[in-house]
Amino acid sequence: MYGWIIWFHIISLVSWFAALFYMPRLFVYHAENADNEGFVKVVKIMEMKIYKYIGLPAMWATIISGVAMIFLSTERYGVNILSTGGWLHAKIFFVLLLMAYFFSLGHFREKLLRDECKKSGKFFRAYNEVPTILLLIIVAMVIIKPF
Repeated sequence: MYGWIIWFHIISLVSWFAALFYMPRLFVYHAENADNEGFVKVVKIMEMKIYKYIGLPAMWATIISGVAMIFLSTERYGVNILSTGGWLHAKIFFVLLLMAYFFSLGHFREKLLRDECKKSGKFFRAYNEVPTILLLIIVAMVIIKPF
């Protein structure tokens, strides 16, 4: 059972990151084409669908499967994984930052939906780098376990 949960966790993570990488890119197009009403209308629909139908379910699936792995690790390995070092605590911290980032995308989406967002395409290009940095850190915590 544990292997299936890991599999599901990885699939969920990949799906979540698809949304995390694509949403800010849509925001770039949205911000840079604000004067093209037809284009913006289509982008608003895409933003909503990616956030609500891919991002949110994938985020919760990732979180729930991650919590399940923590609880089941004691049964599988006979040790409480939370006591194996600070790497897991660091990973959880960075996942919480990633969740905050994801919810900030929802905030920007709502502002863009109401045509109230004053952020530029350049801002969203830079903002799009945040999930990459967090992904590198999170994966390093899991694979390398530096502490």
